[in-house]
Amino acid sequence: MHSTKLVKIGNSVGVIIPRDILARLRVQLGDTLSWTENTEGMQVRAHDPAFVEAMTAAETVMREDRDILAVLAK
Repeated sequence: MHSTKLVKIGNSVGVIIPRDILARLRVQLGDTLSWTENTEGMQVRAHDPAFVEAMTAAETVMREDRDILAVLAK
C-alpha cells in the first residue's frame, strides 16, 4: 500500500504520485487517470479512450458475428 499527501495547487488540491507508481501505471505528465469506486474503496487506472473504443467495437463484432468467428476459430 502506498500513501501520499494532498497538496494545495492554486485554488485546487492535487496529489503527488510517486515516480514508481507512475511507471507501473505507464502514465506521464498530461495523461488522464480514471477513478472508480468499488467495494474496497477507490481504484485508479490509466485511462486510454482509444482502447475503450477498440474494446467496445470488438465486443460488438463478437456479439453480432459469433457464428462467423466460431467457423474462423476452427
